[in-house]
Amino acid sequence: MTELTSNDKPCDVMFYHLEHQPLERVLPTLIEKTLARGWRAVVQAGSEERVEALDAALWTYAEDSFLPHGTARLGHVAEQPVYLTTGDEVPNGAGVRFVVDGAVPASYSGMERIVFLFDGNDPEAVATARTQWKAAKAAGCGLTYWQQTGGGRWEKKA
Repeated sequence: MTELTSNDKPCDVMFYHLEHQPLERVLPTLIEKTLARGWRAVVQAGSEERVEALDAALWTYAEDSFLPHGTARLGHVAEQPVYLTTGDEVPNGAGVRFVVDGAVPASYSGMERIVFLFDGNDPEAVATARTQWKAAKAAGCGLTYWQQTGGGRWEKKA
């Protein structure tokens, strides 16, 4: 299993501008791709309520599949391929952090990749993403911006 390793250099930061599909449809696909690469992930949400909703969604997003994951409440956090939280902890040794619902990472170092997912139909979410873009750029991170097309595909814009 090839895992990303944490380090002190600024990471790559990706922004996914959701316009045609909700987070609950997009996040599982991105997590599947992360796990297929042998990487572990942390999903940092803006509230405990969102953590609980994502926990339920990841178990039931597809009839023929589920994504192994956990929360602090469920325990065994070091063993979880995907850890859901509202904080900055990385108890599972993840190299990828997904940031949703206006959550803000404490730092842009220590992770290989940070992935912001934001609702393009929510002006507050767009404003938060712009602020995070500027912060990541100032931290020296590599930046990529993906926008969702009408067909649900991703188009690289920057």
